[in-house]
Amino acid sequence: MSAAGRDSRYDIVIAGGGMIGTTLALALLPLGLRVAVVEAVARRDPGQPSFDDRTTALSRSTQRMFEAMGLWQEILCASTPIKSIHVSDQGRFGFSHIDAEEQGVEALGYVVINRVLGNVLQSAMDNSDRVDLFCPARIVDVELTSGQATATLEAGDGKQQALSSDLLVAADGANSTVRGMLGISAQKTQYRQRAIIGNMLVEKNMEHRAFERFTAQGPLAVLPMSADRAGFIWGVSEEDAERVLAMGDDAFLSELQEEFGYRLGAFSNVGKRASYPLTLSKAVRLTATRSVLVGTAAHGLHPVSAQGFNLGMRDIAALCDCIADSRGESNGVDTGDEQVLQRYADWRRSDQKKLVRFTDGLVRLFGSSSRSLRTLRNVGMLGFDLIPGVRSLFAKHTMGLAGTLPRLSRGVSLK
Repeated sequence: MSAAGRDSRYDIVIAGGGMIGTTLALALLPLGLRVAVVEAVARRDPGQPSFDDRTTALSRSTQRMFEAMGLWQEILCASTPIKSIHVSDQGRFGFSHIDAEEQGVEALGYVVINRVLGNVLQSAMDNSDRVDLFCPARIVDVELTSGQATATLEAGDGKQQALSSDLLVAADGANSTVRGMLGISAQKTQYRQRAIIGNMLVEKNMEHRAFERFTAQGPLAVLPMSADRAGFIWGVSEEDAERVLAMGDDAFLSELQEEFGYRLGAFSNVGKRASYPLTLSKAVRLTATRSVLVGTAAHGLHPVSAQGFNLGMRDIAALCDCIADSRGESNGVDTGDEQVLQRYADWRRSDQKKLVRFTDGLVRLFGSSSRSLRTLRNVGMLGFDLIPGVRSLFAKHTMGLAGTLPRLSRGVSLK
């Protein structure tokens, strides 16, 4: 719903109404805070990038978060569990395998269509009387003082409105305009690759398996959407992306099949394909006066290992924990207090740094044509698969269960 005409004072204003911004608003509900969400693109606009037909892999910790928020059963009905992950290097003997049963969980993660997840989140937000949605609207100016953050909104009709709050959260994506208004720069590294995404039918039963295959072109992930349908994310060079996208369906499937192999039998019925550039980005800091960054406004990862969205979800869980704890320590504490934001930044810095090193390291290791590195990574994968302790540690990181976990990431409600 549009929030035009509502009060202009909130506890928290969230810039960005995509999956991360909307989830944050819902996660904050048990704390009794008044929240405003500002989103530039109308929900059902074809140009809305957050809730399209792409798929997202939800980690175990993300699943626990939605469970604690009371949303998981709706999401589960439209998701596909990942019960094993197979990692291989094209043309080499090394491989590794992670199994849910070995890790003592029913699934390592789940695959869900963004549009379906978006419908669940938006429906929950519609039913809340503590969250106001300003959409379509964009933040055109930010003023930060020791007492409050003031965001000036411009609606689709050109009318402007000022919202004041104790805390402003930038959740407006990798090209965050609010991050720039806060005076926070981002360090970016171009991988010179584009991700080709889509879905297709496979001949053999997926059996709830996900595949990560490193090819000469780039990493190729194949994710289960049902018994015979799979989503794919294929990294190709910038120079080759236009050619691959322009291919007819049969030619495209033939090339994809050549890169992946026939472990799933023949590929067919490929859906609409899309692409986006692959970039590693890191905000130089996570906070400013009465403001904080979450999700891809704070960090952007290569899609290898499917950690980007899940890292943003852990940002949400940590921020909610910091706010909840501060409110418990002192009655009516300011949610934008410097100590609250510093605790969040300290907590998140370690997790973000580890995942950046992990995903970037994988891309560079498997993208190298060095014969010695190829031998090393193949021997390493074989050893990894034969040593359960090492495999379990890797699985914990993949599931988002390593390190000190916030309550929501442990499946504990903030109520």
